[in-house]
Amino acid sequence: MTDRILPDAAWRHSDRLRKVVAALADEHGGPRYVGGAVRDTLLGLDVADVDLATILHPEVVVDRLEAAGIKAVPTGLDHGTVTAVADGRNYEITTLRSDVATDGRRAVVAFATDWCEDAARRDFTINALYADPATGKIFDYFGGLQDLEDGSVRFIGDADQRIAEDFLRILRYFRFLARYGRGDVDAAAINACAKGAHGLTALSRERIAQELTKLLVLPSAVTAIGLMIEHRIFAPFLPELAEDAGPKFTALKEREDKFQQPPSLQARLLTLLPKDPATVDRVAARLKLSNKLREGLSSRVKSDIPTSQNIQALAYQSGMPCAVDVTMLYATDGDVGDCLVQLDGWQVPELGLKGGELIVMGLHPGPMVAKTLRLIEARWISEGFPSAHRLTEIARQSVADALSASRKA
Repeated sequence: MTDRILPDAAWRHSDRLRKVVAALADEHGGPRYVGGAVRDTLLGLDVADVDLATILHPEVVVDRLEAAGIKAVPTGLDHGTVTAVADGRNYEITTLRSDVATDGRRAVVAFATDWCEDAARRDFTINALYADPATGKIFDYFGGLQDLEDGSVRFIGDADQRIAEDFLRILRYFRFLARYGRGDVDAAAINACAKGAHGLTALSRERIAQELTKLLVLPSAVTAIGLMIEHRIFAPFLPELAEDAGPKFTALKEREDKFQQPPSLQARLLTLLPKDPATVDRVAARLKLSNKLREGLSSRVKSDIPTSQNIQALAYQSGMPCAVDVTMLYATDGDVGDCLVQLDGWQVPELGLKGGELIVMGLHPGPMVAKTLRLIEARWISEGFPSAHRLTEIARQSVADALSASRKA
């Protein structure tokens, strides 16, 4: 127990949240806020999602919500989870639980009435903090408040057991370490992650990819990624890990800081892999990344080495985000700043020329139109995207050359 009170925050004054809380009121003083909303409010961070815990069984939760005119979505009744949809906002509500059996991927649970028992099945101490909606009183059963103050990420109870219950907690540990960790790293947690890493092979690649991509974009991910490499956490699901992945990730982070660039998922992921398109595509397919992300990785890894002379052409061909990423990844130290200057404020131009205009200039309809248009575009790019007047000159000369070549043929 603790005398701490949850600080005031804008999310606590939401009428729709109050409506949900009122619908779930019981004689035992529930429900309570739990997890991220409590943790992040204590740290003064923005709160994205608000979760609640309750003694009420999920069927009762559904009935209570519907009686209050709130949509209830049975997200996972077997695991005690119901989503309340109030005025377009989702609130996840979970009945207190204890684990009956686990296999490293999912758990069989029994509903409980003991708050400490519910807290004991959670992953980290800083995630097992509860707060009374009415009074703000915080309930801390495993020292989460002190860990939050110390910047320590610790498993609740026995770290090996927590990981054996769900191997995804290994990746969650490193994500939380990157976001909340400060100072010394908990040796028991790291050792347990290293011992349990083989269990990651039992997880779906979608779950692994979801955690990994969340981790990679965190501003302070360098230490976590370094520890993962050192303790071979990547080996079970990313055997293609580049030998120099650690130094490359660190170097990219240093460039981000120096040139004030935000983290890029594509760029950071590519630091972990060899600069080989086939390997990158194979990894993207195995992790079942979205088509958009796969295409973005492919265009970056296939890119020419950026310089101040070709960077605008790269941006035209592959898009501004790609051009920035390949600059941060592959440009020499001396070229990074110059490339970014070339891109800063520059609007990617449009060719401004259609095949019909080439026909008006005398070109016969057919395959030659598309071929000539590509040649015009290539010359326009090579000349640094000159004015419309110059583009017309290039077009007329290209049409004349094409007609001359066709007559000779």
